[in-house]
Amino acid sequence: MKVEKISELTVNRLSVYLRCLNEMRARGDETVSSQALADRYNLNSAQIRKDLAYFGEFGVRGLGYNIDELRAHITKILGLDSPHRIGVVGAGNLGTALANYDGFSPQNFVVVGLFDSDPSKIGKRLPNGVAVSDIANFSLIAEQQKIDIAAIAVPARAAESVLDTILEAGVQAILNFAPLRLKGPPGVKIKHVDLLVSLEALSYFLAGPESAAPDAVLASEMDEAF
Repeated sequence: MKVEKISELTVNRLSVYLRCLNEMRARGDETVSSQALADRYNLNSAQIRKDLAYFGEFGVRGLGYNIDELRAHITKILGLDSPHRIGVVGAGNLGTALANYDGFSPQNFVVVGLFDSDPSKIGKRLPNGVAVSDIANFSLIAEQQKIDIAAIAVPARAAESVLDTILEAGVQAILNFAPLRLKGPPGVKIKHVDLLVSLEALSYFLAGPESAAPDAVLASEMDEAF
């Protein structure tokens, strides 16, 4: 496996491929070629083959891929062959919505804790049964619940302190919704989700500066992403 050459864009595309394969399997399909997969889901067949080649040889020339086998391979590559347990820090509107979100695959991701420092929120229980715990107890609960992914959904002013608490608990995978770029030590992965940046990018597209050639830029980004 050429680990040094695998980018985050490649990993993101693997997730897209897996979603497409799951949909095809649910329809009863058994095999698919890279071209058929690309045509059906508006992907890039050459990019599919290149991405999969980083991890081995999965298809048969002239026959394509066995969907079940390829799903199993990508599932293992993405580490989805065992469930991940999530702790959400911040019981405001965003954190509560995230902790109560029913779109996670229960086989892969489950929210097992919601944390806050506001005494008026601690002890309250969401409709899905998750209760708000004191952030002071994060390390203890993280160990008990085997939390391996943490989501930060607090204001920017509190984000660095929350990050320190999460790192002290030994959690190494963090999804950051706070409007602040956080940096962790080596061995820790922080994924930033900035809703405002995304909205401002859409605003830029709507503004339509002639010099930006937005259609060409977007087409280029789509080619890179898929």
